[in-house]
Amino acid sequence: METLILSAAWEPMEIVSWQRAMTLVFMNKVEIVEEYEDKAIRTVKFELKMPSVVRFVRTLKNRKRAIKFSRQNVWARDKGRCQYCNTKTPRHEATYDHVLPRAQGGLTRWENVVIACVTCNQKKGNRTPEQARMKLLSHPVKPATLPGGVGMTVTYVKGMPLTWGQFLSDAMYWGGELEK
Repeated sequence: METLILSAAWEPMEIVSWQRAMTLVFMNKVEIVEEYEDKAIRTVKFELKMPSVVRFVRTLKNRKRAIKFSRQNVWARDKGRCQYCNTKTPRHEATYDHVLPRAQGGLTRWENVVIACVTCNQKKGNRTPEQARMKLLSHPVKPATLPGGVGMTVTYVKGMPLTWGQFLSDAMYWGGELEK
């Protein structure tokens, strides 16, 4: 289970494991905003509902962090597009592709990983783009910033906890499905 972290200004910041969220709760750095109704953390002496959404209690000042390497941030850098066929790929369906495969000495780092759709990733297999006769649309680099500025690059997709919807409401509006 994952927990959505909000800034003190109620803006989405990142998604972390429930264990990390509970650590922040016990350190009094965040407050619990929403809980999972059907999930609980049990100890010998007490039971707590698992946090779905937490919010930092204080504003984080002068917080300049390097952009963390993650699937989510690689997806944002590549603008959610497969770097071989240029099709828009939803974040939950996107795969990592090592330009120089790990079996050939490639490392998992900004300069060697791109987002690929499942079809292109399987077609390329354990080969370089040249060996697979595929054209790489852009060479991967470590980004200075991510699209969207400070805000989070996660969009609400079907299957995410409903409690996140109100904090990712723009994403639900623009990317949501029609109700029947």
